[in-house]
Amino acid sequence: MKKIEIYDPPMCCSTGICGPSVDEKLVRFAADLDWLKSQGVIVERYNLSQQPAEFVKNSTVKTMLEKEGNDCLPIIFADCSVVHKGSYPLRETLAGIAGLSIAEAQTQYSASVRELVAIGAAIACNCEMCFKFHYDQARKLGVSDADMLAAVDTGIMVKNVSAQSMKDLAYKYLKKENQNEGGKVAKASCCSGSSCC
Repeated sequence: MKKIEIYDPPMCCSTGICGPSVDEKLVRFAADLDWLKSQGVIVERYNLSQQPAEFVKNSTVKTMLEKEGNDCLPIIFADCSVVHKGSYPLRETLAGIAGLSIAEAQTQYSASVRELVAIGAAIACNCEMCFKFHYDQARKLGVSDADMLAAVDTGIMVKNVSAQSMKDLAYKYLKKENQNEGGKVAKASCCSGSSCC
C-alpha cells in the first residue's frame, strides 16, 4: 500500500481551503487527496505554519528548505522518496505516483460532487439535518453557492415529480374504488392483506 506525504507551505488551516478567498488549486488538491484515500492510499499532510516540527524532523525537507526556501513547497513524498515539489500536481499525476491507473484517476465523482449529490438528496427527502451537514461539508470544500443552488433545484424537481406521480397513482386508485362503490367514497385501509409495508 502506497504512503504519500505532503509538506505544505504555511497555510491558515490543514488544507488551506478555509477563509473568505479560497484557492481553487487547493480545493482541487484536497478533493484529489480524498480520492486517493478512497483508493486505499495512506495520505499524511503537514502544514509549515501549524506543524513546523515535522519539517525539522524530516532531514530531506529541512535541507531543501535551507537551500531553496519556501519555493520548494509543497514537497510530496511517496514511500519516503521525493516525487514532486513546488506545485500541486493534477489527479492524473497523483494517480501515477500512487501506482493507480489513469482510468481510475479520471472519475468525475470528486468530494465536491459527492456533497452536491447529498445536498440534492437531502432536499428530495426533506431531511433538514442532512442538508445542514452536507452544506457545511460543501462549504469547507469551497463549493460555490451557485452549484449548491443548482443541486437544491434538482432535488426539488425530483421531489415534485415523485410527489405528482404518487398523487396521480392515489387518484387513479381512489377513482376506481369510487366507481365500484357507485359514486360513494370507499373507506381506505392501508395495505390490508398486501405486502407493500
